[in-house]
Amino acid sequence: ALTGARTVVFAEKLRPETSWNANINFVKKVFTQNATNIVFDASAFYTHFGNRIIPDYTTDVNKIIYANLGGSAVSKGLSLSIDAEFSNNLKVKTGMSLIDVRYTNEQGLSQRQLLTEPWSGVWSINYTFAKSNISIDYTGNVYGPMVLPLLGEFDDRAAESPVWSLQNIQVTKVFKNKLEFFGGVKNLLNY
Repeated sequence: ALTGARTVVFAEKLRPETSWNANINFVKKVFTQNATNIVFDASAFYTHFGNRIIPDYTTDVNKIIYANLGGSAVSKGLSLSIDAEFSNNLKVKTGMSLIDVRYTNEQGLSQRQLLTEPWSGVWSINYTFAKSNISIDYTGNVYGPMVLPLLGEFDDRAAESPVWSLQNIQVTKVFKNKLEFFGGVKNLLNY
């Protein structure tokens, strides 16, 4: 907010946010006879906020107005990740989160928070060529659509972002003296 073109305004003396959190987690590790290791990790989480500090992007398109929320805010979701390490030097890690971030104002109206995606995913695939000590890493993130702040009624942009992804690839060579050289391409899809 401080590096943008909008003026930052504090509508009141801000009170510190408070939160109550609950989290439940399940982890299962599987080891196979062919030396494959797989880890499943699932979580459910819930956070209830008091005095939530909310940025208002819509009242004045030239300002970001910060104030404590008079109502309440909740962040809840589920996440699942799977990590697999195979005997042939292949490692795969994937994860997905479903997230609902909402706040309820004094009038009881519930609203999805701006700039928060309802789901996201992450992955990493690594393969190491043992004889040459060369490894290839392919990593990425994918994000669901976010509600975006618009600059008034004449702003012709969509009120919601598209699904988008950042992906990278890197090749690394490790020498016997532990010296490493690497090169890669970031943002393969040019998002």
